Amino acid sequence: MTVTLIACFIVVALVFLRIPVGFAMLLVGILGIAHVRDMELALGLLGSTTMETVVSFELSVIPLFLLMGNVINRANISRELYDCANKFVAHRRGGLAMATVMSCGVFSAICGSSLATVATISKVALPAMRRHNYSDELAAGAIAAGGTLGVLIPPSVLLILYGLLTETSIGQLFAAGFIPGIIGVGFYLLAVQAAVWYKPSLGPAAERFPWRERLQSTKGVLLPVLLFLVVIGGIYAGFFTPTESAGIGAIASLMIAFGRGNFNLTDLKKVLIETVLVSASLFFILIGALYFSHLVTLSGFATSVLDLLGGANTSPMLVIFGIILIYLVLGCIMDSMAMVMLTVPIFAPLVMSLGFHPVWFGIIVVVVSEISFITPPIGINIFVLRSNQPDLSISTIYRGVTPFWISDLFRLALLTLFPALSLWLPSILF
Repeated sequence: MTVTLIACFIVVALVFLRIPVGFAMLLVGILGIAHVRDMELALGLLGSTTMETVVSFELSVIPLFLLMGNVINRANISRELYDCANKFVAHRRGGLAMATVMSCGVFSAICGSSLATVATISKVALPAMRRHNYSDELAAGAIAAGGTLGVLIPPSVLLILYGLLTETSIGQLFAAGFIPGIIGVGFYLLAVQAAVWYKPSLGPAAERFPWRERLQSTKGVLLPVLLFLVVIGGIYAGFFTPTESAGIGAIASLMIAFGRGNFNLTDLKKVLIETVLVSASLFFILIGALYFSHLVTLSGFATSVLDLLGGANTSPMLVIFGIILIYLVLGCIMDSMAMVMLTVPIFAPLVMSLGFHPVWFGIIVVVVSEISFITPPIGINIFVLRSNQPDLSISTIYRGVTPFWISDLFRLALLTLFPALSLWLPSILF
């Protein structure tokens, strides 16, 4: 237990010194295993872990889903999604902010990237809200918070990585993320309504569109939504494995992009290079996390903690609340990917030993990491939005996201206290 805690402290220190998190976990893992056992075992595990990760068929799901998301992002589908949502709800107070949240939810579900969602939707939504005299606070908050929905709504890269780290079914994790994702959208819409109820000038009502225009606006989003239904629905229905589904999604997204006429071979080259670079960095982080998990296992961390909790007669639910609190604190000071990759090898075996379902815990971990995208001082979505919209101040964005991360805390409490919200759909489909 002491070895694991010291190792975690060293990894966090190295990350704050700007050492890449994958390299930090590998270095500490090698030295830790050499200390617990011997250097021969440490180097042997390094070779086997790297080889098994690189040649794994299941891991091909990561670059394929990334390719699908990058193609959809470059095909400029965001404008049609926002236009469709806008025509249905713009006539309400805060309607444009609600349209932003809904279009973020759909776009992030298709592309699977929180950062791409914020960068893309901000170019469409922010000018529209400013034209209708929306406050920059509400506009920025809706964009930054809406982008986080891609972290949970499948296909989610974090859910994939959690499944690989814990050997949990990716299909079950995708199914488990659907209802909490819908709840997240609903809570964000309530946050918008609460903000405009408290101060109506934040989001005045815009014009009402006739039903004919509303229905016509759905034509531009039919193919992207159909793509999502085929890719994710195929997994839920048992037609494809997640890897097969990712391959189908990548090919279908290319067909949609080329068919729209605004995607060419130059765009394809850029998309492929971006996918390779991001995939390589994710694989390196995953290798480091898997290797670090060997150290946690060999050090007997879970057994030691269970013995300690058993002697203190601590309630398992109290342990869960303690872990969530740790995540919330870490989320304020660490990047979400680094946080998840570092902590899951430590907490997941402990949580499973206490009798909790690994799929439910995966949803809790991803929801907490979702909150970290918009909580100061790190809040990566905040800085992505700031870099794309330089005229927005950091303080304005921080004020704007406050109602949204408060609503996230309520959603987190709901999902923690009622695990059936995450586990019902996987139990039906699998």
